[in-house]
Amino acid sequence: MAGLRLGPLLRYTDGSNATVWVETNRPCTAEVRCADGARGTARTFQIAGHHYALVPVSGLTPGTATEYEVLLDGARVWPPPDSRFPPSVIATSPAEEDTRIAFGSCRWASPPAGEKDPVGPDALDTLSARIAADPDGARPDVLLLLGDQVYADEISDATRRWIAGRREPSEPPGDQVADYEEYTHLYDESWSDPQVRWLLSTVPSCMIFDDHDVIDDWNTSAAWLADMRATDWWRERLLSGLMSYWVYQHLGNLSPDELAADPLYAAVREATDGTDVLRTFAARADADPTTVRWSYRRDFGRVRLVMVDSRAARVLEEEHRTMLDPGEAAWLREQILEDRDSCDHLLIGTSLPWLLPHLVHDVEAWSAAMCVGERGARWARLGERIRRGADLEHWSAFPASFDSLADLIAEAGTGPGAPATVSVLSGDVHHAYVAEPSWPGRAPDSVVAQLTCSPVHNSVPLSIRLGFRFGWSAPARALGRRIARHGRCAAPTVGWRKTGGPWFGNQLMTLTLRGRSARLSLEQARTERDGATALRMVTDRKLA
Repeated sequence: MAGLRLGPLLRYTDGSNATVWVETNRPCTAEVRCADGARGTARTFQIAGHHYALVPVSGLTPGTATEYEVLLDGARVWPPPDSRFPPSVIATSPAEEDTRIAFGSCRWASPPAGEKDPVGPDALDTLSARIAADPDGARPDVLLLLGDQVYADEISDATRRWIAGRREPSEPPGDQVADYEEYTHLYDESWSDPQVRWLLSTVPSCMIFDDHDVIDDWNTSAAWLADMRATDWWRERLLSGLMSYWVYQHLGNLSPDELAADPLYAAVREATDGTDVLRTFAARADADPTTVRWSYRRDFGRVRLVMVDSRAARVLEEEHRTMLDPGEAAWLREQILEDRDSCDHLLIGTSLPWLLPHLVHDVEAWSAAMCVGERGARWARLGERIRRGADLEHWSAFPASFDSLADLIAEAGTGPGAPATVSVLSGDVHHAYVAEPSWPGRAPDSVVAQLTCSPVHNSVPLSIRLGFRFGWSAPARALGRRIARHGRCAAPTVGWRKTGGPWFGNQLMTLTLRGRSARLSLEQARTERDGATALRMVTDRKLA
């Protein structure tokens, strides 16, 4: 009998359509039945011995929240008969109501029930508990997970023991994941958490990878990539990372129309076993990143989200170093500027913050100048060592791309038809903050902000707290200017100031958008005196 191994995950939704992702334990037909009569079916496809389906659901009633169940070969498998959670629903909100978009990044899997959590309560678990306790209360319309959904290079003790049972952990890559099967174990560990499993079944989600979905500091530089390709384990790790990302995360980001037009999705579904088809695709993406686009666009009424791949689309040659290849940059520009008057709020999702503490920005710009040879070969070697050691690979480590994004945002936010707000949503840096840019001699009509929120559930050591507090300070800014002068770095085309934070903890930000107004809140997961966990408001402010 077919069983549900993982999921369901509610992924894409609009006024009348949705997609629901499942992993099953054998080939079968997956069906989603909604209480209002909407339904959909899909036959599973197979990758490396695992079975998946992305079920398209059509005929939903706009402006409603309808309960649904999942059946495999006609037998109901969701909700489970002993579920302690309310029924999962597919909600289709009317455009005139609030749109609530919650976001964050960097989530270690929560430990099994009863085990002590070394990094404190999980913000997703805590959000799930709040929604379950008040199903009719306010909930996010969509959850944006901005990278590091799994950690291929920082595994749990349980996963370490599991890996030791299938291969010799003393051989590279050691206690990191090595292949597709080990990636499936990471997703199973992370998404089998009962609270998170229910949350993802009832709140739509959009996802994008960051480095730890593959490896720390993925695609830092051309020299870094050459070193990785020289190992005998990297190719399998990367191909498995891209294959598993496509299956577990990327497919659900796409609309039913985009899925119907996707030749890879069609080929995988038509094959008896899609492993070779998907592996060939991943190998081609590795050899030539311009052959694939992981970025995507989603519209929620008059709210536009453009999710940007700031990892795999990089050009790493020092003389031509950019965060996005030319085709990706052109696509981003088109998505941001197209029909601006149909958009009240523009959200740019990028796992890596665009605006960082000034000291960090200047050090990253300095490292880029050193590595390109601004002060000779000796400084170039030092710059590369510092770049890798200090994780200097954000937008500011790609100065031309930093300035190009600044110019594009200013253009999008200026003139007739400009949205009320332009927000850059990011994670990665294990703290939260708000930064507002300003352009010399130019004042956009939109309210523009960098909104950074991480981690959802991860460690925030004292070194990070002290480092980023100092990084935002006036002395740090002065030090950064001296470092930039040594690197002969051109001044950025935009200035900025921190207007909120830094805040440290397991946390989520939420944007509440209605008409042309916008409100931002930040909540942290905390343990109460009675041992229960709750999300506590840290800041709640009007953006526009």
